[in-house]
Amino acid sequence: MQCIDEEPGVSSHHLPSRIFLIGLMGAGKTTVGKYLAQMLDRPLKDVDHEIEKSTGASIQWIFEIEGESGFRSREEAEIQRLCDIEPIVLATGGGVVISEKNRQTLSSKGYVIYLQASVELLYKRTARDRRRPLLQNKNRKKILSQLLIQREPLYLSIADLVVETVDGSAKDMAKKIIDHLRQPT
Repeated sequence: MQCIDEEPGVSSHHLPSRIFLIGLMGAGKTTVGKYLAQMLDRPLKDVDHEIEKSTGASIQWIFEIEGESGFRSREEAEIQRLCDIEPIVLATGGGVVISEKNRQTLSSKGYVIYLQASVELLYKRTARDRRRPLLQNKNRKKILSQLLIQREPLYLSIADLVVETVDGSAKDMAKKIIDHLRQPT
């Protein structure tokens, strides 16, 4: 695992054909993913959007009707399908790492980038969001804290690269990631 901590140089190093973004909700996976996909001229797929498209139902509705386990089962099937697409930038859901099968699939089929963010930043970014089933609670900050404690070791266990997200430009973060990927190993 590598961490971006300084401005990387640019070379013509071959970029991974499959880039998977992981991290908690609000870390910027979809937003950074859009810029990465544009800059690399490849499709962006968002696991949650793909589940909604295939089921015709919102993630919130799936959670209400099938519970978290029903959703996780759908998520696992979608991960299996999407991880075979090449080239791709894939924005995963925050809980994707709960499944050992998902962790194995992601780490074996592509380059995994963990977008790491502080609880304060995640709270700020999700404060007005009413679509996230796990945050439908008055104490969002506590929930985010607990999720981070539970999931961070799992994110770190499969990450090829850790990028600390900060408030700022997602486009600049995407450029920084690409510059890092172009460095010779």
